[in-house]
Amino acid sequence: PKRDLIIDRYLKHQRTLTNEAFRLMDETPSNPAVQDDERLFEENLHLNQKRYEAVLSELELCGAKRILDLGCGEGRFTNTLVEHAQFTNILGLDVSHHELRRANKRFERLSPTQRQRIELIQGSLLYRDMRLDGYEAAVLIEVIEHLDPPRLSTFERVVFEYAHPNTVIITTPNAEYNVRWPSLPAGNFRHFDHRFEWTRNQFQTWAQTVVEKFGYTVTFKPIGPNDPEV
Repeated sequence: PKRDLIIDRYLKHQRTLTNEAFRLMDETPSNPAVQDDERLFEENLHLNQKRYEAVLSELELCGAKRILDLGCGEGRFTNTLVEHAQFTNILGLDVSHHELRRANKRFERLSPTQRQRIELIQGSLLYRDMRLDGYEAAVLIEVIEHLDPPRLSTFERVVFEYAHPNTVIITTPNAEYNVRWPSLPAGNFRHFDHRFEWTRNQFQTWAQTVVEKFGYTVTFKPIGPNDPEV
């Protein structure tokens, strides 16, 4: 029962170390003192809801019916997808068994018909997985920044070469906007498990390289309130 407190004290209240300890255990700290502030910040801007709305709009435009929710976590966006009859088959993948258990708990509230349209699997975006084949669109909402940069090339092949859906929709934080976050110390990331946060130019450069390599085209769109400077 005192696990969080013991870890926090043992690591002398160094937030970076305590967050890393929980990441290695595939757990989220229950003690608010050792959690990140990203969720609270984004709730103030309604950013997560805006992301969902933007991604849903793109999925509706492309006409996809079979959807991959890659890095689905506890199933929030999967749960949003199943409310729309257009999406007949939804596969949620996550590396964390803990998060998938929470997703299954969330889906208990769905009707039997809705539940039949969802499949959850445990897996990694760093290994080819034939279960991802045959889907028309893939969604990665705030996922790529959790991957170590040297492994991005492997991720690219798994999604764009092997799974190869017609449409891939990716959202990732804009590092330039972090200066508007008063509680975020300079040089820190928004979340303890982020391995990088890109500027708009860095993201666009990476995306252009990917589409040229795997035969896609790309468009870039903003999400959330526009700040002309960042």
